[in-house]
Amino acid sequence: MYSQIESINILTALLLAHGIRDAVVCPGSHNAPIVHNLNECGMRCVAVTDERSAGFCAMGMALHTNRPVAVCVTSGSALLGLLPAVAEAYYQHVPLVVVSADRPQAWIGQLDGQTMPQPEALVPFSRYSVSLPEVTDDRSRWHCNRLVNEALLATCHHGRGPVHINMPLSEPLHVFSRTQLPEERIIRRITTEAERCRPATLQPLEDVLARSRKPMLIVGQCGHGDMQIGRKLAETWERNCVVLKECLGPSVFGRTVFEPILTDVATEMMPDLVIYMGGTLVSKQLKRMLRNAPDIPTWVVNADGSITDVTMQLTAVVETRPENMLEWLAKCLPESDGSYMNYWKQRLSACVRLADGMQLPWSQAAVVRALEHAVGADAHIAYANSSAVRLGNLFASGHRACNRGLNGIEGSLSTAVGMALADSSRPVYCVIGDLSFFYDHNALWIQELPRQLRIVMLNNSGGGIFERFEGLRQSAARERLVMARHHTSAQGICHDFGIGYQTATDADSLEEGIRWITCPPDSGPRLLEVATSSAEDQAATDLIENFIRQNI
Repeated sequence: MYSQIESINILTALLLAHGIRDAVVCPGSHNAPIVHNLNECGMRCVAVTDERSAGFCAMGMALHTNRPVAVCVTSGSALLGLLPAVAEAYYQHVPLVVVSADRPQAWIGQLDGQTMPQPEALVPFSRYSVSLPEVTDDRSRWHCNRLVNEALLATCHHGRGPVHINMPLSEPLHVFSRTQLPEERIIRRITTEAERCRPATLQPLEDVLARSRKPMLIVGQCGHGDMQIGRKLAETWERNCVVLKECLGPSVFGRTVFEPILTDVATEMMPDLVIYMGGTLVSKQLKRMLRNAPDIPTWVVNADGSITDVTMQLTAVVETRPENMLEWLAKCLPESDGSYMNYWKQRLSACVRLADGMQLPWSQAAVVRALEHAVGADAHIAYANSSAVRLGNLFASGHRACNRGLNGIEGSLSTAVGMALADSSRPVYCVIGDLSFFYDHNALWIQELPRQLRIVMLNNSGGGIFERFEGLRQSAARERLVMARHHTSAQGICHDFGIGYQTATDADSLEEGIRWITCPPDSGPRLLEVATSSAEDQAATDLIENFIRQNI
């Protein structure tokens, strides 16, 4: 019988799955349920009372067997007794898995026995440290599973060394009511040789790919020049696989507009394999759809082997450059299910056609579409975060830039200025909301502001994106404190910094404004301020999504 505490069962199952068969255990009441599980599952357990000796004993076993060994201690100062052995293991590159029981976070520093801050206690001598959540629902279960996988994979990634898994445990501790361990998701890391994809290394993936009939390639944010592949290779993927990318992805893949069709994807048209490359996604809808879908094997491909479980269903990380993987996989792609491919291709192409052709009321959406149509796919455009980049996803025809590492509004204008400083040969456009612009307008306070800088400032007098949150409409703080309503214009700032200034307040003045902002690059920096209302902007966004859904 196993512990009733689910985090302990998850840890036990994954220790076995990752090939750990030996453990050194120290006596204690709080780690007793962990020790019970390790013994119950058939792992070889060696009892050592002194934690200092236990750590070195585990290190000796790992040195002799050439595989990771676990060492388990109770809460409090017991963990500190392992520090000399962990430090030695760090410098000898010995894979130890330190498992420490801990008290619930609420009791740390509250005069309760054997309590101290444990998660960082072995830093800087552990290669990886995690503190597991207490499992109460599906999300905390996924989080716990992912953290244990990450820690165990870190013992032998780019060298070897110790890792630390800290386990807060609430009472009752000593109830053993589970008849079996759970079947846990195992994340594998596949490191290819010399950054090249080798058939022998990737054989397990090839077997999964051979069974797939509904593959989906998702490409997240890529920097300018990243993921250099030929158009012929991209076309091979687009013929045999559903490819979804946003405007921040590489331009070699065709434009896709997909958010309006994600809310009602037929169950039989969901992918049976997801391959994820690149960085972050803007679309919450896509992440939500994949996270809620049942059991879709997911591979992440990146050059450093980092574990990024965007879909919450990660099964393998392939450590290689994405273009290498794309080239190898293209040779192995089986014939996809025809109805699946047609379903997605028809809807994706209809999304683009309808977004470009529909009548739009006066709004920020109309402004962004007009600019994108005027400048074309090869233009250098930096979108600010929030509403601006989401509109870019609807209308951009080429690769666009955005600060999506942390998704903050700060620095968007400064980044665009930097882009313009680096390339004086053609205009660099910055599409930015009012709050982002005013927050970062000191970016314009430089002696030699690039002459080819073009700013389209979308001014709806506050944080318009907050219009979409239905619950906020009931809050008295919404307008003044959350949306930060204002009546500020960029005209005075442009005057102070010697920037050409023009406004657009309707469709006619926008047409003139687009001609003015897209003038030759040597005419000096310019800013087009577009005045809309947040209610108009949200109504236009709703109209676009509803129109596309109704006409597909």
